[in-house]
Amino acid sequence: MNLNKVMLIGRLTRDPEMRYTPSGSPVTTFSLATNRYGQGPDGEKKEYTDYHNVVVWNIGKRNLAEISGQYLHKGSLVYIEGRLQTRSWEGQDGQKRKTTEVNATEIQFLEPRSQSQPQPAPTAEPVEAAVATAANRGEEPSRDVDPEDIPF
Repeated sequence: MNLNKVMLIGRLTRDPEMRYTPSGSPVTTFSLATNRYGQGPDGEKKEYTDYHNVVVWNIGKRNLAEISGQYLHKGSLVYIEGRLQTRSWEGQDGQKRKTTEVNATEIQFLEPRSQSQPQPAPTAEPVEAAVATAANRGEEPSRDVDPEDIPF
């Protein structure tokens, strides 16, 4: 019997990058930092940080890649569950390259919405004025998706 399962809780070290494969499938990548504790060479308690590359695909009707790309940002605290995958390729310089990454199958946001979202920059005009201006031009005002409406 074999088992390849990874469970991590950590913070994103950079904003996620969402791209599309040639066939049109979305894929989101980001790096996650996790902390662990141990003893240093002098016997003192020491904190170590590990970095993990994470790859997120849509799975069936679950739009994990798109939701991750849209709602996560640098500093977000998340729980990731998935499997390790090693892939190799030849670089433009002809050298063989290899990387091991976490292929995520579950993602949970671990912070309240107010902490997990970057605060919007102040605008020159109040939201009500922006909506009224859009309505006067015959446009629909833009509406953000409330993260509370996300099904996980």
